[in-house]
Amino acid sequence: MAERKAFLLRLDPAVHAALERWAADELRSLNGQIEFLLREAVQRRGRGAAGQRGRQDPPTDRPE
Repeated sequence: MAERKAFLLRLDPAVHAALERWAADELRSLNGQIEFLLREAVQRRGRGAAGQRGRQDPPTDRPE
């Protein structure tokens, strides 16, 4: 498994609560949900390495 980076993230309590609910709905941990959303944003913006996919990224059928 690739090395993981850890860092502190400060969130507004309302954003934190919303992310916790969203993570629970999708059966992910809060950390997993945040990473999923960040990976998705990076992919949509074309900022990731070519052809690189994250371990939790499902194929997306949504139009870009």
